[in-house]
Amino acid sequence: MKILTRKTPTRLLAATAAGVLSAGLLAGCSGDDEAAPGASPAATEEITTFSYEGADGETALDLLLAQDAEAEVSGEGEMAYVTAVQGHAAEDGEEFWALYVDGEMAQVGAGTFETVDGQQLEWKLEEIE
Repeated sequence: MKILTRKTPTRLLAATAAGVLSAGLLAGCSGDDEAAPGASPAATEEITTFSYEGADGETALDLLLAQDAEAEVSGEGEMAYVTAVQGHAAEDGEEFWALYVDGEMAQVGAGTFETVDGQQLEWKLEEIE
């Protein structure tokens, strides 16, 4: 009686999976621009969006500053105005950084908007009309 084994297909599948994972990791690590953990810029050449998740009791501004060491702000608290995200400054009089929460533009400033766990916060560079 001959017993059939699946060693060859399993090894082939494992090798293929390892190759795909390695290629994905290498592709993800190949850029010079690194986002903060949990944050994701939309583009590597010119940042036009930046997103991260809310956290209970933290303001959108505090979380932005924790996620993005290159963020720039003028003013503070409810008068805070984000002028740069990921090192990309908005051009005076032409564009601005807008805060969106769960896909909707925030109705209060980032310095006063208290977030909750799981909220999706996104900064978008928008043109002044």
